[in-house]
Amino acid sequence: MPDLATIGYEGCTIDTVLATLRDAHVGLLIDVRAVAQSRKPGFSKRQLAASLDEAGIAYVHLQGLGTPKPGRDAVRAGHPERMEAIFREHMTSDRAQAELAQAKGLAREKSACLLCFERDHNTCHRRLVAEMIVAETGQSVVHLAASLM
Repeated sequence: MPDLATIGYEGCTIDTVLATLRDAHVGLLIDVRAVAQSRKPGFSKRQLAASLDEAGIAYVHLQGLGTPKPGRDAVRAGHPERMEAIFREHMTSDRAQAELAQAKGLAREKSACLLCFERDHNTCHRRLVAEMIVAETGQSVVHLAASLM
């Protein structure tokens, strides 16, 4: 079974992220942002999906695996521990559990990578999503880091 990767695009360009994904042989990018929009060029949902398609990488947005607004606000305020509690509570919802099951299935089938904004996986909810997936799949997790601009 392939490793499960994660990546954050903070401080990166779409080109450096795509190169990192290609180098890691990622076949599927799982977007785990609650809001798949970005002020960073190339990272809004449609643009990102098109760039990934050109690179031969599949794309799926699992919005239910995103952090609710209070959790995102906690990270911005420098309190990732608050985000973690908010996110874990969010993950008890039916939608989040359904999308987590979907992510587990996808991660078993293809070399997948979870995408969110924060560069440091330790302060991002994608680390928690990865832990929830591998608790069942037994995969190893690799945290990718694209080159900074």
